[in-house]
Amino acid sequence: MDQSSLSGHYLEKYNEELETLRRRVLNMGNLVERQVANAVKALTTADTALADEVIQEDVRVNSMEVAIDEHCSEILARHQPAASDLRFILAIIKTITDLERIGDQAERVARMALHLAEKDRPRNQYGDVQALGDKVTQLVHNAVDAFARLDVDAAVATAREDVNVDRDYEAVMRQHITFMMEDPRTISRALDVVWAIRALERVGDHSRNMCEYVIYLVRGKDVRHISLDEMEQVARGAEPEGESQ
Repeated sequence: MDQSSLSGHYLEKYNEELETLRRRVLNMGNLVERQVANAVKALTTADTALADEVIQEDVRVNSMEVAIDEHCSEILARHQPAASDLRFILAIIKTITDLERIGDQAERVARMALHLAEKDRPRNQYGDVQALGDKVTQLVHNAVDAFARLDVDAAVATAREDVNVDRDYEAVMRQHITFMMEDPRTISRALDVVWAIRALERVGDHSRNMCEYVIYLVRGKDVRHISLDEMEQVARGAEPEGESQ
């Protein structure tokens, strides 16, 4: 085998490794998305078996994070990637960290579902939590999809949607604080709901983080800690205001 054939074979195997890594991240993302959806469903329907399933799946999510992280370390050691490939590896390491934390938040919602299953249900049957949970689940889905397609426009749109999640979270929070003030008998139940919706709000934050990594991967710019408008400018390939020389 001549040198060019060896080089071509090496490159092919390397690209296969990167593709395998990408698929593993997407599989982890799909699992975490299902965790969030099932945790919300368990809470709103008092399905304790489903809540237990979500809690048990968190072990699997943790294992996936460790395995993907080790895979990234192996690629860095063997191939010493540069430029876009290095950004790809770094973005994956950051993304799986947020996915693992989303799994942790889903577990928290599931644990609150177990608590609430033992208590009287409100007249709205937790419809407010379901609505917030649906938005958050869609946010996770969109963030994972933006990563799969390396779609910076979708990443920006998803990051913007997190603002609406925050607004809905604050509204539900105010509502349940009002319940506690009006009727002290609801305090225990309302506190469990507050912990659950706080976890859902955090899921939205982690989803936004994942969108920032997509933009970093595609544009090579760190868009953490800047405004959404500036993030959109970077996604379009422009320098955010204030950074141009």
